[in-house]
Amino acid sequence: MTMNQLTGQIISAAIDIHKTLGPGLLESAYKECLFYEITQRELYAEKEKPLPLVYNSVHLDVGYRIDLLVEDKVIIEIKSVDSLNEIHLAQILTYLKLSDLHLGLLINFNVLLLKNGIKRVVNGYS
Repeated sequence: MTMNQLTGQIISAAIDIHKTLGPGLLESAYKECLFYEITQRELYAEKEKPLPLVYNSVHLDVGYRIDLLVEDKVIIEIKSVDSLNEIHLAQILTYLKLSDLHLGLLINFNVLLLKNGIKRVVNGYS
């Protein structure tokens, strides 16, 4: 499966959830629903995956958690906010850098039309 196909499956799942539930719920509700939908599509997903910080070759557990990691390739950061801003983008870019992954989806479910709440985020050279 290509990265475009994989992200297409994830976005399709998110759209299905948004069509059913709409905006206004907590991030945790959307996370559980998206995890369910992704696994129903027979994709491997982990939720709340710990992400250590490596500083001077020392692994530090500072409490970072990836909302969803799909197929060990795509980080999904879920939001339910009035609008995405630079700090949300910085957060997913940091997660991509710390995990040495290159593709993330920042999904804000608190919008009227979900396509306006999705940002594809690419780290570095991919």
